[in-house]
Amino acid sequence: LATFVLERVGINLYTYLGLHFPLSEKFRLHQIFTHMFMHGGLTHIFFNMFALYMFGRVLESVWGPKRFLTYYLVTGLGAAALHTAVNFFEYYRIASELTPDQIEYVKEVGYGIWAEGKNFSDPLLSKLNLALNTPTVGASGAVFGILLGFGMLFPNTQLMLLFPPIPIKAKYFVIGYGVLELYLGFSQPGSNVAHFAHLGGMLFGYFMIKYWNKNSKRFY
Repeated sequence: LATFVLERVGINLYTYLGLHFPLSEKFRLHQIFTHMFMHGGLTHIFFNMFALYMFGRVLESVWGPKRFLTYYLVTGLGAAALHTAVNFFEYYRIASELTPDQIEYVKEVGYGIWAEGKNFSDPLLSKLNLALNTPTVGASGAVFGILLGFGMLFPNTQLMLLFPPIPIKAKYFVIGYGVLELYLGFSQPGSNVAHFAHLGGMLFGYFMIKYWNKNSKRFY
């Protein structure tokens, strides 16, 4: 709500709280944490909070609030880590096709152009500018971690898909969703959806649960 209100008076919270690429002049260390509490719109926050309520409350009842909060934050940070690593790879892949002067030019003026809703006409400069200056927001990485956790704890629970409206076991739903995110991540580089952040949340969630399961007499 504060985001939409402050935008009307010229204050863009995405600039301060969204996660920027570490080489961007707008990057700040706190963004690694704060980006999880920002969203790109009402639809974005609705679906994330809906999934958090549907699956998160079940995990919290099993783990308790402290362990659940730890899991939520770690998967969110893990999502940011994988997303940033992939962005580094993409950034340097694009930069390898440009001259040092072109790269420096994008660093100097790119954010101002992006902030006006514009971009460079040159495709490579445009891609580099998007990689450098597009902030990432949302709790989707942590939500995907929660989805993964639900699938691991309750693999045979029947879920009902919306489209098509058919039942499916949680383990198959989670695996299918993960495969879809992996496919989209590779087939749609530069997409507005951070597919590798989703996968990062699932990956860190998987290893956390395996670690807890191995090092605890009780699973929770």
